[in-house]
Amino acid sequence: EMNTRLQVEHPITECITGVDIVEEMLRVAAGKELSYTQADIGIKGWAVECRVYAEDPVRYLPSIGLLTKYIEPSVAENTSDNGVRCDSGILEGSCISIHYDPMICKLVTFAPTRREAIAKMEGALDDYVIDGITHNTPLLREILSNEAFLTGDVSTKFLEEEYPQGFSGAELSASQRSELFPALAVLHHTKANRSGASGSFKYIISGEGEERGEVTVNVGKDGGFSVTMDGETVPVTPTANLYEPLQKFTLDNGRSVTVQQLDFNGVTHSIRYRCCKKELTILSPLQQQFMDMMPEKPVLDTSNLILSPMPGSLLMLSVEEGDEVLEGTEVAVIVAMKMNNSLKAPKSGKIKKIWAKPGDVVDGDQKIIEFE
Repeated sequence: EMNTRLQVEHPITECITGVDIVEEMLRVAAGKELSYTQADIGIKGWAVECRVYAEDPVRYLPSIGLLTKYIEPSVAENTSDNGVRCDSGILEGSCISIHYDPMICKLVTFAPTRREAIAKMEGALDDYVIDGITHNTPLLREILSNEAFLTGDVSTKFLEEEYPQGFSGAELSASQRSELFPALAVLHHTKANRSGASGSFKYIISGEGEERGEVTVNVGKDGGFSVTMDGETVPVTPTANLYEPLQKFTLDNGRSVTVQQLDFNGVTHSIRYRCCKKELTILSPLQQQFMDMMPEKPVLDTSNLILSPMPGSLLMLSVEEGDEVLEGTEVAVIVAMKMNNSLKAPKSGKIKKIWAKPGDVVDGDQKIIEFE
């Protein structure tokens, strides 16, 4: 590695100047002169770059595993001053390991104005299908709609100031709910009711942390859809094949809704909307009536356990079974992505059992130490 080295933000410069910096570096390394002078270089438009990482955006910890589904945003509609660029080195089936930096790609959009470049990035992230690992696109997508970011009122303390309690995932606003629920209801009805019969069909949509919604899917004799929710009826037009990962819908007034479908078991849809992963269950009123009678699953008590916060390798243990430790004492070190991560005792107590040994490769949330 050398300085002045190629910076990770170099696509921004390339998009707004039209200069291929890597090509120029290779030319210089080959003993040739730069093909530009300073007078030749101008700035045109705006560009935005998102560094997409295999990283938990809530805990800022790396994620490893197999990319079971990977589809990059389309560049088919690119022009010289408006488009999407995805600099990546992976494919569907690639493995993100514990040994290297977890960056997936540099995603860049460019357009004549800053707001247009941001809007294009929102669309690019919505269209970016990454499954099999945890990644930071939900946080990136949330930042793009943050008012401070939109107005340019940012500093290096942006995350600390805007998310003082940390980023815990974006909650649906009323307007987002009014887009997602009708679109998902049509997708569900199309999959669950294959008869194609016309009529009105009631459903109840629920999910953890989401207010339950009652919708009615209206199917016309021409096969067209509209959805009634909260007293309002909106036309909904699916524009994608039923089983494609990216589902796109057009609502009234040309509103476009993009939903990534990850899994469907007949009643529960695992999806991404605005990059955030959600599990939404859609039932008929009778099914919901029976579901409400079911007992709740008990929550597993992990207060006496120290779990690995991420996949990695157990470098060392500082305690043995039977040891008495004080709260805050370092008890183990996990190595992941070339970084040492210290595990500390969450409370004072006696070590009952050690579940792993130095050198073991451990998964995220795997038991390491158990207290009495």
